[in-house]
Amino acid sequence: MSKEKAEKELSCPVGRILSNLEQALDRKSEFMGHLTRSRIEFLKAIRSLVDEKIERLEKARPATGKKKMTKIKVE
Repeated sequence: MSKEKAEKELSCPVGRILSNLEQALDRKSEFMGHLTRSRIEFLKAIRSLVDEKIERLEKARPATGKKKMTKIKVE
């Protein structure tokens, strides 16, 4: 059975995708290129969240980073 005929016999679009999955997983395929770029973008998004949190925390603390001390007289 030819590949084209087999694809026509698959009525489900997901079935067609899965039948071509082996070819799509080739590292040089366009599919894998998109996945690689999406992983990079996802990690950049996480990094931006972490950077924003660090900035908020740095702005919230005093510039010296030291707590004020109060002298208490003990009798």
